[in-house]
Amino acid sequence: MTFHDLMNDFPPTSDKLVTLANWRTRPFNSWSFHNVRRLLPTANIPASGHGVPLDSSLEDIMQTEFEGLNGELTTLHRALKTTHTDALVVMRRGRITAEWYANGMNATTPHIVFSVSKSICGALGGILTDRGLLDPEDLVVDYIPELKASVYGDCTVRHLLDMVVGIRFIEDYDDPDGDVIRYRYAVGWDPVPHGRETLDQRRFLASMRPDGNKHGETFHYVSTNTDVLGWVYERACDQPLAEIISEYLWIPLGAERDAYITVDSRNAMRAAGGICVTPRDLARFGEMIRQRGIANGQQVVPGWWIDDINEADTSAAWAKGDFAELFPGGSYRSKWYQIDRTVGVLCALGIHGQWIYIHPEAELVAIRMASEATPLDPEYAKCWRRGFDAIADQFL
Repeated sequence: MTFHDLMNDFPPTSDKLVTLANWRTRPFNSWSFHNVRRLLPTANIPASGHGVPLDSSLEDIMQTEFEGLNGELTTLHRALKTTHTDALVVMRRGRITAEWYANGMNATTPHIVFSVSKSICGALGGILTDRGLLDPEDLVVDYIPELKASVYGDCTVRHLLDMVVGIRFIEDYDDPDGDVIRYRYAVGWDPVPHGRETLDQRRFLASMRPDGNKHGETFHYVSTNTDVLGWVYERACDQPLAEIISEYLWIPLGAERDAYITVDSRNAMRAAGGICVTPRDLARFGEMIRQRGIANGQQVVPGWWIDDINEADTSAAWAKGDFAELFPGGSYRSKWYQIDRTVGVLCALGIHGQWIYIHPEAELVAIRMASEATPLDPEYAKCWRRGFDAIADQFL
């Protein structure tokens, strides 16, 4: 079954119906990931209505070769067609070098970016800090006193930004009875079984407990940290997160289309993974990061915040953390991955194959949106890292 078979009848037959119970599984995610609004409640993230056009300088890079899955040599074109890719945009020096779309996607179709949302929120933190609305060294409870009894009662905003909270939570997407499934019930991403009570998102965050490790010492990837960060932003600005992203980031960026974000039953916004954006607007965002926070001649994210992301040495915490084997010698700062410190390659990653890849020496930004079957497949991640590196090598 392909994307074209789904949700086409009136009504769709049961085998072609995309629901809250199957929307993150193949083949249903090939439709759902760019139709999230038809499955979940959302809040709009307005653009200005006057998007800044992107210039093109197209290059034939589709025959770029690299080591694909299973150690076999592949090309960019073949990899795009065989790894459930929905969209690819490659930019060099701010111009579109290549675009590719599948499964009903186009340049202006919003697609969920999952944990790339975290990196968007990480950049937003720099803006709010620069404007004096936020201090990363403040305690979380300075903004949200309701979290005093939780693991967040004695950690700082910086601990949230760098994923170094000593929290008892296992981010296992496939455990049917684990922390993640309870989290999904709370944020409204999965149907709650009949007779089972669940917390809403904010009460779920307040239920998080420590694991005995000291804050700040170990990279421990837990999505709830970013939802708390989004809540901190709301308290700091006295605005909903969607409005904050729009006012301070999306409009100044020159985004062409509105984005949106999923919300729970009590209007709590999923900062950790609920943002949906168009491919070209995500590329605009990545290019702004590459340009040290500048878009359209305007400083959107402070340059010193981007410098800190690139230069801060968090490698010791990374080496003890969850993804050390995936990106050896890497680091993580303000919701961004530094996956190759020798050349400064910066990335944002989301489950099911979402990427922003920034290679400063090649002056390259690549974004990928996908509907991979497995939430986090290390072999797919390594394959696409090699693919992006190969594209960058062509321009060095």
